[in-house]
Amino acid sequence: MPSVIGLLEERERAAAQRVEVLREEADRVLAALRDAELDWERFVISRETVVEVLAGPENAEKADAPVSENPEPSPSVGGAVPGSVVPAWSEGLVVSVLSPEYQRIMAVVTASPAALTCKELAAGLGVEPVAAKLEGVRSKANRLVARAWLVKEPSGRFTLAAGLRGGGS
Repeated sequence: MPSVIGLLEERERAAAQRVEVLREEADRVLAALRDAELDWERFVISRETVVEVLAGPENAEKADAPVSENPEPSPSVGGAVPGSVVPAWSEGLVVSVLSPEYQRIMAVVTASPAALTCKELAAGLGVEPVAAKLEGVRSKANRLVARAWLVKEPSGRFTLAAGLRGGGS
């Protein structure tokens, strides 16, 4: 008759193997999710670019203007409109260069003493906590991460980028 300890050790090994298999599967799924999110963001950016181009020649002049080293936003940058492209953050840029929906996200993150989950961010924006709306907020927050305005922690929480923490926004 097998010992109880031996049986428990055998089941423990089987459980450890199952955990390892599931971890590998989770890593594979997370990698696929990252790839899908990158594809999705690429299409969103492409659509926004097409909308901007189709808006007319006055927007083309704004897009072709060089970025100034002056910390004050230029008039062409200060008039961000909904749907405009999020500029990459650099020293001297202020939040007012962002379109209103991104300014609201930045205001909620700035007002929070701690990093925020997407759900908390959506609540701060007054957005319904339904999947479609949360994904819209997540997409915008991830775009701010990609442009160095925000940082996404490994836990998925959003916080201000280091250069913005000191009041540079």
